Order: sequence, then structure tokens, then C-alpha cells
Amino acid sequence: MTTLNTQVQASGWDAIRNYFKSFAVLKDNSRAYWGVQVVNVVDCTAYFSMISIASLFLVQNIGLSEVTSGYTITAYGTLVSITLFGAGFITDRLGVRKSLFLAMLIQGASRVGVLICGFSPELPGREWLVIALLILGAPGNAMVQTAFQTANKMFSSQRSRSASFSIWYLLMNIGAAAGGFSIDLVRKTLDLDNTYIFVLGAATTVVSIVVILLTINRSDASSTVPGDESGAMVPLSNGKTGIDYVLSVVKEAAFKRMLVLMVALLGVRAVFLYMYLLLPIYWTRVIEAVSGEKTDMGLLQAINPILIVVGIILFIPFSGRFQVFNMLIFGAMISSCSLLVMVLPWQVFGSDMASAYFTMSIIMLVILSVGEVIWSPKLNEYIAEIAPAGQEGSYLGMSMVPWFAAKLVVGAISGHLLIRWVPEGIGAQLQAGTVAFWDSPEAMWLILFAWAISGPVIALLFRGWFSAVLKPAAQPDPEIQPVPGQNASPVA
Repeated sequence: MTTLNTQVQASGWDAIRNYFKSFAVLKDNSRAYWGVQVVNVVDCTAYFSMISIASLFLVQNIGLSEVTSGYTITAYGTLVSITLFGAGFITDRLGVRKSLFLAMLIQGASRVGVLICGFSPELPGREWLVIALLILGAPGNAMVQTAFQTANKMFSSQRSRSASFSIWYLLMNIGAAAGGFSIDLVRKTLDLDNTYIFVLGAATTVVSIVVILLTINRSDASSTVPGDESGAMVPLSNGKTGIDYVLSVVKEAAFKRMLVLMVALLGVRAVFLYMYLLLPIYWTRVIEAVSGEKTDMGLLQAINPILIVVGIILFIPFSGRFQVFNMLIFGAMISSCSLLVMVLPWQVFGSDMASAYFTMSIIMLVILSVGEVIWSPKLNEYIAEIAPAGQEGSYLGMSMVPWFAAKLVVGAISGHLLIRWVPEGIGAQLQAGTVAFWDSPEAMWLILFAWAISGPVIALLFRGWFSAVLKPAAQPDPEIQPVPGQNASPVA
């Protein structure tokens, strides 16, 4: 038995060592690839710091209501999603260098405009101006995303492509963690106004433009790595084009199963929207209002990306050993149960209310992240597995339609949820014990938990139907490393 355990442990460590050895192929990549990754880190730092503080900034600094703030963030995310469809064509036409440069100009103009409004409380109509400026920056964010994906493929070779996407995903999450810590640097360490987060955003835009100009040559922006023709377009199957091709896809049994699963899992995917739509204001009203001090909000926001980076690195070598659908549902259930922590009485976590809610939030975010490491990469893997050959891209693209609709709904109701269950003064009422359960924030989390957990339960009950279209499992190629979390997006 001891010998067997030793062999298993050695096999696991060999898999990890082989995983890291696979990154040696990154020497194939051009200087332009690494320049894009620098932009990736600094831009994600700015983006995640701003989106995490946006609801708080709009309510506390600009004076918008919780409802209007939710509508504004929803409009921003909606426009990003809409323009993603056209941003890819713009990137293909302009090339990576020009499209990234244009995207940074658009984002920079938006960020500078917002920070000017934030520092000008007497500016007439600044509420509407801030809303307009935020929304106008959305196309820039969409172009950044399509440019990153194009650059990851264009500036890498066939053999380095998987590692190249892995590096992009890891650096994106590192930027997200840095964005969280920058919030605490501004709000707590330096004791500055929330508006200074947008100063950081403007500064990183300048840095990004300089890096783009220095590292991406005009020739790089319109060519692939020499000798690599893998970027060739694949024609649509059966010679169908346009609406005929779309109709043929939606009529397939596999597509219908995928669509039902995507709708079922909307509740657990929506938990990631709560991280910037609900939690920042929730933390100020149940922690800061009671303690009288600013909490480590940035640290809380950084927990998820940090654990994703560590978790994916450790989990990838072993993820292929488990059945795709089972892991998807198992991970989704874990992420859903993270909300159940928020339903428990705060006294369970300590005698001091502020520290108890802080501990509660940490536990919730840790559980959410553990589940995400398991299920998030498996979601795209499931879609790719059930898709007919040559239609993987279409299935992945259409799977985003229910998510797009859910973002609209969640964003629109977020302000109403806060007014109903997390109003001003709720912290003092909770401390005094004068709030009935169904009027407390815990009731809100219970309702959201019920929505989240219902999807994985439905998928589990009908797993035979969902799994019927999965292709027979193939033996993994030890020379090919999986690309983690390609469904990750800076627009949540």
C-alpha cells in the first residue's frame, strides 16, 4: 500500500512538472506577444479596480440612487456585450496594434472624463455626464478583449498556443487581484476619495499606449509567427451560410440541450455579478457603517482572482481524469453554496458584528472560488464536446445569449435588491437586533442562493439527458496541455 501511494504521488508531481515544462515553448512567441501581456496586466488592474468600486462611486461620489447605479452598470455591460460582436471584425481589419491603440484612446477618454466629473461636484449635469462617459467607454473595453484574443493566436506558434492562452488567463487574474489591492491602497492606506481609482485607470492607459507603440511593430500587427498557418479560417459546414447555418445549428438536439443547461446555470453564474453590483455597497452598510472604519474591500475583491490563479495551476494536471459533466455540476453546486454562508446569523462568526461579516465574506468568496476552479473551465469543455465537428465556435458564441439576457435582468434589479434588503442604516438595525429575517440582507442572499442552487440540482436530476450527447471520452494526449478558463471575461 505504501508503494502504491508513493507511485500515485510521484505520478501527480510528474504531471505538475510536465505542465510547467510545457511553458518552455513560449520562446516561440514574438516580442509583440509579451508587450500585449504587459498591457493585459496593467489594463486588467485598472478595469477590475474601477468595476469593483463603480457602484460605490456612483452612489457615494456622484449621488446616484442604487437603482440608477445598477441601470448604469448594466448599460455599460450590455454595450460591451453588443459591441463584442463587431469588435472582432474591427480588430481583423485594423490589426492588433491599431485596434489596441484605438481601444486605449476610447477607454482613456472615458476614464479622464469620469475623474474630472468626480473632482468637480459643482459641474452642472455631472450625473448624466458620468453615465454617458462610462457607457461611451464600453466599446473600448470590447475592442481590448478581441485584440487580446487575436494577439494570443497571432503572436504564438501552433505548439505554443495553449501555453500562450494559459499565460494570458493567469496574468488577467493577477491584474484582477492587483486591482483589488489598489482599492485598499486608495481608500485605506492613502485615505483618498474613490475618484482616485479612475486616476489609476487613466495612468495605466498611458502606460499601455507607450507599451503598444514600443513593442508591437506595424509588421507584427498584420502577420503571424513564421511558418504557422493554423490561423486559417474554416468554412461553415455543409456549405451553409448566414441564417440557414444558424437555423441548422439551433435545430440540433445537442444545441437544445446546451441551451437548457445554460439557462439552468444562470443563477450560479450570476453570483459573479453580485461581486460588483451588490457586495461593495453591502460591505459599506453592514461593516463600515458599524465599525466606523473603511474595510479591506480590495482584499475581499482580490480573493477570487488569487485563488483562481493558484487553483487552476494546481488543478489542471488532474482535471482530465474526471468526467466533464460530473465536474461541471459538482463545481457549480460548490459555488452556489457559497451564498448559503451569507444566510447564516452573523453571531456564528464572532461577537463583533463588523469582523463577523468580514469573516463571513471571506469564507463565501473562498468557497465560490473553489467551485469556479472546478466548473468554469468544464463549462466550455462540455460545450465543445457536444458541438458537432466544425461548429464549436458557433456553439460557444450562442451559449452567451442566455448569459447576456441574465446580465440585463440582474443589473436592472440590483438597485431594487439593495433598497429592499440593504438600505441605509441597516447596519445599526442589525446590531440592535430589530430587523426581522425577511427584512434583513440574509433574506436577500437566501433568495439568490435558491436561484443559484436550483440550476445544478436540475442538471443533476436530468444528467442522463444532458450527458447523452457527449462524445465518448478520448485518452488525453500527454503532449497537449489544456487551456484553462477560456470562458473568462473581464466583463463578468
